[in-house]
Amino acid sequence: MIKVLIADDQDLIRGSLRIVLRGEKDIDVVALASNGAEAIELCKQHEPNVVLMDIHMPEMDGVEATRHIKKLYPNIRVVMLTTFHDMDYVREALAAGAVGYLLKAMQPEDLAVSIRLVNNGETLIPQEIAKIMVAEWTSGVISSKRMKEKEKKPRYGLTVRELDVLRLLVNGKDNREIARDLFLSEGTVKNYISTIYSKLSVSERIHAILKAQEENLLEF
Repeated sequence: MIKVLIADDQDLIRGSLRIVLRGEKDIDVVALASNGAEAIELCKQHEPNVVLMDIHMPEMDGVEATRHIKKLYPNIRVVMLTTFHDMDYVREALAAGAVGYLLKAMQPEDLAVSIRLVNNGETLIPQEIAKIMVAEWTSGVISSKRMKEKEKKPRYGLTVRELDVLRLLVNGKDNREIARDLFLSEGTVKNYISTIYSKLSVSERIHAILKAQEENLLEF
């Protein structure tokens, strides 16, 4: 059974998400929180596997709550609930340890599938938001000063092929799509991704993407 905690300051959203998940035999909503501080306390009480975390909440926002939860309970998988307008907060939450994000406008049937994926160790990177992130990077959202600083940083010994794979990861491609685009087998793609993780000292797909951005490893 996958234990889920829902943290959102809006009663309607908390209730709606719980109703959507009520019919799933392998998912149990063990607690509802209205703010980040409450979410942390409920994690202690219920030890959920997955937390669905809103970003904007009173007392303590979702980003700060995620930071505390991952420090206290590193095995809990935190997924951010967000909108297209929260991209800066999304990046902060991912850096704090969140393993992905879901748009609040998602289809109800996608929620349970997403929770199962996260519980199985996958990350959630909706292509809609991945495209926005790439567009922001290419349009100069990052200041020229920061860009210059990042250009001086090492490329971690990544080969040209590994950079090709990393570039497709950043664009929101899954392993099958990467294999198709680069004319490789899925097994070979998995090996490349494992090597990339090792070289970047990360263990999650989303954190590899974040590091590619922060270290300016890719030329778009």
